[in-house]
Amino acid sequence: HTLGEEFPGQLDAIHALKAKDAHFARILGNYDDVNDRIHRAEARIDTLSEEAEVTLRKQRLALKDEIAAALAK
Repeated sequence: HTLGEEFPGQLDAIHALKAKDAHFARILGNYDDVNDRIHRAEARIDTLSEEAEVTLRKQRLALKDEIAAALAK
């Protein structure tokens, strides 16, 4: 679930907003961290309980919603 896959055609807008908005940059960093943790769990690199993985997926969705809202402004 890279940002390019989630927001096709909006990478330039994401980079521009990241450069001028520190809060948005933190959201992107958090998204990348959570997404990486989910990927590591899916690849069986790290072991997570099902509950922990569900929690991470919910966090990723909430962060994605924040990113979408910021891009819509």
